[in-house]
Amino acid sequence: MIKLTKFNSDQNKRGEFILNAELIQTIESTPDTVITLVNEKKFIVEEAAEEVVRRVMKYRRALKQL
Repeated sequence: MIKLTKFNSDQNKRGEFILNAELIQTIESTPDTVITLVNEKKFIVEEAAEEVVRRVMKYRRALKQL
């Protein structure tokens, strides 16, 4: 699971959510970062695509250590 921020979210609410990284099918920069899940649901997030990839890699490394 990785923590991300919804694009253009209200700053008071911060729009943070937790996403199951195992469900990510693609990550695109269009220039906004669009994450498409295996069920075709899409999320636009504030983090750059490279940052999302880093978080997914960190998550998967943590799983290997269990």
